[in-house]
Amino acid sequence: MSGKKGIRAIILAYGTKVRLLLQETMESLGISSTPCDDEGQFFDLLKKGTFDVALVVHGPGDADGELVTKRCLEIVPIPVIVLAQECMVEEAIKIMQAGAEDLILSPWEDQILKAAILKAVNNFPLRQLRNSHKRRIKQRELVCKSENMLRLLEIAKNIAPSRAAVLIQGESGTGKELLARYIHQESDRAHGPFVAINCASLPDALLESELFGHEKGAFTGAISRKKGKFELADKGTILLDEITEMAYPLQAKLLRVLQEGEVDRLGGAESVPIDVRVIATTNRDVKKAISDGKFREDLYFRLNVIPLTLPPLRSRIEDIEALAEYFLKEFSKDYGKSGLVFAEGVLEELKSRPWKGNVRELRNIIERGVLLAREGEVRLEDLFFDELESSQGDAPPASTIQVKDMFNLHDIEREVIKKALIKTGGNRTHAAKLLGISVRTLRNKLAEYREMGLVL
Repeated sequence: MSGKKGIRAIILAYGTKVRLLLQETMESLGISSTPCDDEGQFFDLLKKGTFDVALVVHGPGDADGELVTKRCLEIVPIPVIVLAQECMVEEAIKIMQAGAEDLILSPWEDQILKAAILKAVNNFPLRQLRNSHKRRIKQRELVCKSENMLRLLEIAKNIAPSRAAVLIQGESGTGKELLARYIHQESDRAHGPFVAINCASLPDALLESELFGHEKGAFTGAISRKKGKFELADKGTILLDEITEMAYPLQAKLLRVLQEGEVDRLGGAESVPIDVRVIATTNRDVKKAISDGKFREDLYFRLNVIPLTLPPLRSRIEDIEALAEYFLKEFSKDYGKSGLVFAEGVLEELKSRPWKGNVRELRNIIERGVLLAREGEVRLEDLFFDELESSQGDAPPASTIQVKDMFNLHDIEREVIKKALIKTGGNRTHAAKLLGISVRTLRNKLAEYREMGLVL
């Protein structure tokens, strides 16, 4: 890679040390770079400049890789590479689903960055240049045919055009965020931003800054002004996920924002008006949280204008077959396994299960089945091999799975990892994302296989 190729990078990094390090790295690779420490400046430069690649540092105290990637792709078709000191699997999945070309964990070695940038610049135009400059992020459908779900969707569609706050309750894995996105898409704010934040994922002090923003110098490390999620969601929708996990003192500040329609940045002298539709979700019993003194009753009343409750999957058995077929089609396409079908007895077994993890659990198990499928069929042993291993020697359960072939769990693990690496072209970060494990765990597994003389 050399300067003759004229590759131009734009860098978003809040920390001075990291920003300078990336500048020096780009210079050593012969890449022209423009550094930014402010999202507003970053997006303004994107609109005005001609860049080949964007590097975004993600993490606490830095940018939100998922959100910045989405906004980048709305402004101009450009490959986005997200860099992180560390990253949870759920964060990584959301970043990649937002459209990032790559996610690279620290240490950001020169040769790794070089390969990632070159690949992104070369491959991106082939896949991304379209008639529109706006990239459409795949939106999963709300698949259902049960009467209770159809009635719920009808209510959601009817209230979508209003500005009324919505409180979505339901067990973990029932699809609360998916329903929130459905309401946004059916509203007159569909062309505005949809900004989601998990209230349980950040410490209290950091959550306040993420929600409401801060001014330069508001606290140690606040080296520039930063807009909060409410400002970024202006003219659109904000999703406050796991709202009952928010600290009690912060709930009072949130209540004021909802009542006044304005936010006060940390360290700011003036309020900033906002126009945002608020949707909150929780898997907790809100009334119990109120009685326990953990959630403000006045905030509950303010959020609970439109109450929606997603039923657990065990209460919508009619939907299980449709969901299973939908996920089978989705993952068959993702993993290049066209023509897969469920073997005899699979759908009956799926409909007989309690599904404590709800739709999320069903989706994960179907993905596993597609990865392990052979001879064009997804069989019971492909879906539930972990249960088969743990139940050997025990009495068969009430719903017995007939096993034609017995597997060694370590062999299956190695085969799944091999398929994930093939699917992702050897990219360990992407493979780890598909497998639902950390990159470090994947590296350890590969090292273990090498010591055994096995090469994947």
